[in-house]
Amino acid sequence: MKPKIKPKALLLALLFPFFLASAHGQQKPLDVGIRFQKTLDMYYENGLTAQYALSERWAVGAHYISSRLGSAMGSNAIKQDNIFVSGAYLFRPQRSLRPFVRANVGFFRADYEAEIFDNLPNTSPLASLETGLTYPITPPLKVTGSVGYNAITGDGTKGPGTLFPVFYQLSFTWNMFNQTAP
Repeated sequence: MKPKIKPKALLLALLFPFFLASAHGQQKPLDVGIRFQKTLDMYYENGLTAQYALSERWAVGAHYISSRLGSAMGSNAIKQDNIFVSGAYLFRPQRSLRPFVRANVGFFRADYEAEIFDNLPNTSPLASLETGLTYPITPPLKVTGSVGYNAITGDGTKGPGTLFPVFYQLSFTWNMFNQTAP
């Protein structure tokens, strides 16, 4: 039997930054929003993103993206889910245009739906690096764009055949606590 993403685990991973915020008892920046991601030569995968600032330069995040909210909506594209956590380092935090690097780890699952594909690998750990820019459009709204590389991919025999290496993303987030900070 193939493993399924458990709703409780997904919810806990997405709420992880909120737990950090309440544990610190401080009103540090928590950005929550939507993420639009495209894998090069493959699917659009969209979803939710949250990032919590540990300091001026360091942040942790939790993200869920799925082709169910992208290419697989109303089509026969393969339904695939990505759930991952991240750690990011921001350069030039006092400037408007802020470069960053981000490391992600998590879990990938493709739902091939038909029993004929049950012998194909459909799950994989995720490990990727991203680099990009973030810009406060009008506080508390931010836009973030990046290019990333999945270190673990598949070819259909060793790992899922729809897990490609290069992706790019665009996120729009809203700062939940510090409404006036950039």
